[in-house]
This record gives sequence, C-alpha cells and structure tokens, in this order.
Amino acid sequence: MVSTTRNLAILFADISGSTKLYELLGNDEARAIVDHCLTIAKRACEDFGGRVVKTIGDEVMAAFPTADSAAQAAIEIQTGISKQRTSRGTPVAMHIGFHSGQAIEDENDVFGDCVNVAARMTAFASAGQIFTSAHTTAELSPVLRQRTRDQDAQTLKGKERDIGLFEVIWGDAEDELTAMSPRLARTPPKVTLTHAARAIELSEERSLLTLGRDARNDVVIADRKASRMHARIERRRDKFVFIDQSSNGTWVTVEGEPEITLRREELILRGRGQISFGHAFADDPTEIVVFTCQG
Repeated sequence: MVSTTRNLAILFADISGSTKLYELLGNDEARAIVDHCLTIAKRACEDFGGRVVKTIGDEVMAAFPTADSAAQAAIEIQTGISKQRTSRGTPVAMHIGFHSGQAIEDENDVFGDCVNVAARMTAFASAGQIFTSAHTTAELSPVLRQRTRDQDAQTLKGKERDIGLFEVIWGDAEDELTAMSPRLARTPPKVTLTHAARAIELSEERSLLTLGRDARNDVVIADRKASRMHARIERRRDKFVFIDQSSNGTWVTVEGEPEITLRREELILRGRGQISFGHAFADDPTEIVVFTCQG
C-alpha cells in the first residue's frame, strides 16, 4: 500500500485507571470490563464514520474524516461508558483526546504530528473528559463548538508555541458552560539574560537556551568549574525553568533571597537575579548570567 497524506481527525480513547481495575477485581473481570469498554468505543467510532486504526493495550485509536465526526464519536463513547459498572457497583471511565491535521496513512496505520498532538490531548484529559486543541475547536460546527470550554494553553514538548486546550462538554453538563467565569488573559512570559555584554531575550518565539563550556551552547561559560553541557532554560507555559544538568552544580540568587544550590534540579526563574556555574557567587563573581523575568 502506498502511503498517502491527507487531513484527518485522530482520536484516542483510553480507559482510566485500568491498572487499578486489575488490582481490585482480578484479571478475569477486569479483562472482561476492558474488552467491553473497548467494544463500546470502537462501535461509536464506526457509527460516526471513523476507522479504528488499532487498539493499544487499554486504548483505541481511530481516524475520522472531520473534526465533527470525531467529536460526536467522543461524546457517544463517554455516554456509553458512563453507564458501565463493575460487579462492585463502581463506575468505569475513559479519557479521550482528538486533534485534526495532516496525517500519513501507511499500511492501515496513521503517523505524523497530528497523531502525536492527539495523544497529548488524551494525556491532558482526566477520567470522563474529552479534550481537543484550539485548532480543532475552530473546525467544529457552531453547535459542537458551543459545547466546548477553554482550558487555557499547554506547552507540548517539541513545540515552539503553546497549544490551546479545550474541553468538549457532553451529557447533561452544558450548565457548566454558563457557570464558567471568564478566564483571565495570560501575559506572555519573557526573561532577559545578560552574559558579559550580550543580552538574550527568551519568549514564546524563542523558548529554549543552553549554557555550558562547550562551544555548541547558546551561551558559552568560560569557567573551568562549569560542565560542558551545564544547564538549559526552557519555557513551560507562562514560566521559564532553569534545569541544572552539571557535575558541580549551579548557584542561583534571586534578588532579596538567599543563594540556592541546584544539583541536577530545577528552579522556576522569577524576578531578578544571577546565576553562577560550578561554585558560589562569592567564590568567583566574574563569569555569571544575570536574569530579569517579565510577565
């Protein structure tokens, strides 16, 4: 089969807490419940024009021609699963995510960035929830779009920009939409780093910086106690995080606070301050990085 690329909506439906089911109910009943839930999910996908690509453990992956059909299938899955109970009377739940975009179909499987983002939408969802992206929400028909609520933006690994997250409301939960208060606008994060006479600004456009003795780093630290790949600074939603990956550690001073030592640890940068590599600031104040956070 020759691979083809086209627009699809990719959906993942995963049973929540399946490991706990096996622990509480035993293998036979848990397996029967999992199989029954997967059957409900697969049938709903097919009823709304989707193709079940595969089942992965306790998860179903399906491809749909439109975002609407994926959303309708997701709602149908949650409606069906919400009626299921174990022999102990406890409810069973699934968490679902879907995302639309260009995908590669090859040998009955589907690949590409669209699939990866859909999987991340599923990971963000809790039991009983359906999550999708802002991009996909914009493709929904007005009736279905009214059933969504903004869940702010999330940072996805490998993505320069945050991805807006929306929850699809299903069942009798529409009242929750009107009860939601307006979400405050998020101030885009920025941090300015100064090393010697050079100033570097990190923001949503540039969200990663590496520091160390090696010449391949964005900021080269000329201190023999610094490691070759000493640390990195990366954006996570509306914050920038300093991540030490060195042998000797990093000393960070936030203005007005005591100096902090990091050894293979992380610190959210805030306010103003300075960073020393491999030793305390007082031991050698010449080779430092000064930071100023905004937002």
